[in-house]
Amino acid sequence: MQDPAVQPSGRVTRSRTALQNERTLPQPEVAATAQKKPSKQRQSNVTATRSDLTEFPHNLGSIPTIPKINPTPNSKLKAEVKKEDLEDLADELQSTVDKATTTLSEPTPSLEKKKRTKKANTYGLTPGSTPFPDWDRPTPEECEEVNRLLSSIHGKIVPPTTIPEPSLTVTGCGEVPSVLDALIRTLLSGATTGKNSAMAFNGLVQKFGILEDGIGKGSVNWDAVRRAPLKDVFEAIKSGGLADIKSKNLKAILDMVYKENQERRDALVKEEPSVSTLPDTTKSKSEGEKAYEIACADQHFLSLNHLHSLSTEEVMTELVKYPGIGPKTAACVLLFCLRRPCFAVDTHIFRICKWLSWVPPDKATEITAFSHLEVRIPDHLKYSLHQLFIRHGKSCPRCRAITGQSSAGWEEGCVIDHLVTRTGKRKGAPAGKSNDKGGKKSKK
Repeated sequence: MQDPAVQPSGRVTRSRTALQNERTLPQPEVAATAQKKPSKQRQSNVTATRSDLTEFPHNLGSIPTIPKINPTPNSKLKAEVKKEDLEDLADELQSTVDKATTTLSEPTPSLEKKKRTKKANTYGLTPGSTPFPDWDRPTPEECEEVNRLLSSIHGKIVPPTTIPEPSLTVTGCGEVPSVLDALIRTLLSGATTGKNSAMAFNGLVQKFGILEDGIGKGSVNWDAVRRAPLKDVFEAIKSGGLADIKSKNLKAILDMVYKENQERRDALVKEEPSVSTLPDTTKSKSEGEKAYEIACADQHFLSLNHLHSLSTEEVMTELVKYPGIGPKTAACVLLFCLRRPCFAVDTHIFRICKWLSWVPPDKATEITAFSHLEVRIPDHLKYSLHQLFIRHGKSCPRCRAITGQSSAGWEEGCVIDHLVTRTGKRKGAPAGKSNDKGGKKSKK
């Protein structure tokens, strides 16, 4: 076996420890060693070893020349470090570590500002103001005119004096007494047809049963849905489409509502006249209202009916915090269940409002359109125009999505044809073009 101290080149290397020991020998011993004349073989090895001292292993180059030290006879070389110096060095290093740790653990002010802004301005809504302040349409007069024209063919729309009992076969847009029921019905109706959402809702009724009494009488037992496995909820609504994401959102919403109900119950039970830190919705309530809300929580009757006591902007903020609930769904709950003037914008309304130039066609999104139209449309017309635009967008041969001059019924014309400028892909148009840019030109 080859000696580890012998390198492939045949040179003998010596460790730094051996070298140091040699240097630290007492002076007489060094002198005595120097006086002994080595043999030829020994002299050759010593020569090779000393010539190798100035090189790193693996031929990495030469190491710096070590300065000569003149030790005192009969003494050993020692590298001593004062205890005080070590303590000072340790304190300095610890201080550096503490500063670095503090800097990393505390977010920068700019990041904190971004997080706060994002949370406070959910979905980019601008309550009470329009994101397009220079866009002065629609005017109140334009709103009245379009409402009159659409009413002439679709019938006059008047908000009901009382909210109807919940249907077990039609999901609807949340026009039911229970706020939670309205929210979930509207959630199920999103991004699908009325037939599909009705099938999904009926699946919940068949699987989990209905409530026999209380404000939610005739609706689904939402606490049973909350306690059920996710798989069971998925199976119940899968016939309505988008069951994977909707079942997860539905379960998450019910969990949040249950937790909030219990927290509100505890706050109401502990409430004292001098307490001012309670949620706004627990203040100024009659004893009967408090007792009813506490009883609902005790019986696990899930409810969002306390939202009736909040302002429209507060309700919007509360609703959009739930998974899968955007401004359109929240606005529908406000309009149909809470009976507040609110102009919910769906795909039909967005399309027609762009054609009417009520919003900037190239800049607006459904969310910014909602913020703009919420300010521009008079409150007394929001319910009727919302309903009329949806009816017209679904039934008019010229205002339905993806229609054109080749569509059946196109020749019948459109009651608002002289007011619109249609854009976008139309049936019968050449590739990359639209064939009905101006309503006046296409009117028969």
